[in-house]
Amino acid sequence: MPSRTALACQLMLDLCRSPKGISGLMLVAAVVGTAIFAPIVAPHSPLAQDISKRLMPPFWLSGSMANPLGTDLLGRDILSRIIYGSRISLFVGVSSVAAAGTVGILLGLLAGYYRGRLDNIIMRVIDVQLAIPFLVLAVAVVAVLGASLRNIIVVLGLTGWVTYGRIVRGEVLSVREKEYVEAARLVGCRDHRIMFRHILPNVSASIIVVATLQVAQMIIAEASLSFLGLGVQPPTPTWGGMVADGRDYLADAWWVSAFPGLAIMFAVLGINLLSDWLRDYLDPTLKS
Repeated sequence: MPSRTALACQLMLDLCRSPKGISGLMLVAAVVGTAIFAPIVAPHSPLAQDISKRLMPPFWLSGSMANPLGTDLLGRDILSRIIYGSRISLFVGVSSVAAAGTVGILLGLLAGYYRGRLDNIIMRVIDVQLAIPFLVLAVAVVAVLGASLRNIIVVLGLTGWVTYGRIVRGEVLSVREKEYVEAARLVGCRDHRIMFRHILPNVSASIIVVATLQVAQMIIAEASLSFLGLGVQPPTPTWGGMVADGRDYLADAWWVSAFPGLAIMFAVLGINLLSDWLRDYLDPTLKS
């Protein structure tokens, strides 16, 4: 059996051979790198205000290199706020996916393995939640709980678990009939050991792809809530909040909204490209 080092090297070689895979990795690495090293990379504090520089254009439009992407309506540096805003977007995206995945995978395993009444109850709950538009449900819950970073993660986690539940349940219904699962039952393995040691690893490929895609979806959802004023509250910089700040100045100061919008676009594009490559890599039926 190949060692983990050999498998990791092969994975990187396959990734480097794929244009969409390496493009996605570079975009994701750029976003993650700026988020981690924000205090070093950002030229200014994201909260520093200078009304004398209010709505200053980017440097190529008679602006200043001190504020290369211009400033917002309070004279805050847009580049610095975008860099620090990446921290919120990534943290919310990863944390909410982890919460949604934990709940959805567990319930999907239980529904697919035990079937019967438990399966019916879980699937009916999923059907009811899927009948409500995702963003409408998120807005309603945030309006009740209040707008804060913790509540945003909880809300997105509670509204996103159904995707994992349906996918894992469908995979488990197929895998539970395999010979190695039957063999584990015959030798006396308990149900929880069969589910987590024999079934879950064999459905993990689908979970990885879905989780990667959902990070992008959660980033967009957080930006949408922040745009509506239901996300992380000012003065903490968020990409959605920055887009909302500039919506009244699109005619004269388009850069206030445009650059945060581009940041969202490139982050989501990178994650989607990487997820698309992961799907091709992990699905043997798609390999030539």
